[in-house]
Amino acid sequence: MARTLAARRTARRLAADAGLLAVAAAFALPLLWVVLSAVDPRAGLRVKAPDGVTPDHFDAILTAEITFTPLMNSLLLCGGATLLTVVCAALAAYPLSRFRSRLNRPFLLTILFATSLPITAIMVPVYALFVRVNLIDTMHGTIFFFAASQLPFAIWLMKNFMDGVPKELEEAAWTDGASSWQSLLRIVLPLMGPGVSVVTVFSFVMMWGNFFVPFMLLLTPDRMPASVSINEFFGNRGMVAYGQLAAFSIVYSTPVILLYVLIARRLGGGFALGGAVKG
Repeated sequence: MARTLAARRTARRLAADAGLLAVAAAFALPLLWVVLSAVDPRAGLRVKAPDGVTPDHFDAILTAEITFTPLMNSLLLCGGATLLTVVCAALAAYPLSRFRSRLNRPFLLTILFATSLPITAIMVPVYALFVRVNLIDTMHGTIFFFAASQLPFAIWLMKNFMDGVPKELEEAAWTDGASSWQSLLRIVLPLMGPGVSVVTVFSFVMMWGNFFVPFMLLLTPDRMPASVSINEFFGNRGMVAYGQLAAFSIVYSTPVILLYVLIARRLGGGFALGGAVKG
């Protein structure tokens, strides 16, 4: 009997390991294709060892028109919208976390419903509104819409992180004469640094990979971000420059990777509450 149970456990463990390996391979193979095709002079759709190593694909894309200008546009759009999203989310989450009201739950449920709306369902009225108020084909208009589309989930996340900061710390500051604004800036936000980092990374990544919004709201080619300009590598009649596409994908992914590396320590550091509250 014991041997049978041990055999079943071993079989289940092997099946779980095989499933995990299959999932890992599904994620690893596309990444492997990108890396290999970027240096393969005869890059194609197959994942294979390169026939040789060449920097020609990078030389072809590292120009102002193809890469640098779209990347700068992406950084401007996503960076500005992320900053606006984090600031507005913190200001909206603070009263939801610290003050009790009958409207809190309906407001949070409305926010949760707003996160489920597909972006394609609201783009037609948004486009008509932007045309009417002269925000179409403007960087600041696209930044506003980016921030508005990410704000519901950012508020939800920020509120949950803010709930983890003990209110007793703010009450002690209020006793010393601090205002609610000062307690938010000097106590709550510094202590929930990992939460702010999570909201920042999530918002930036979701905006960085968004193709549809800037494609609809921006018309001038010089204002297009990299998420839209990557479409230029797909030519007519099914012709695709696979090597240049892979090289551009690596360059395009670099800012997101650097952002995560820069704040990875804060993501894993937890809340800085040790010893702050004593019984």
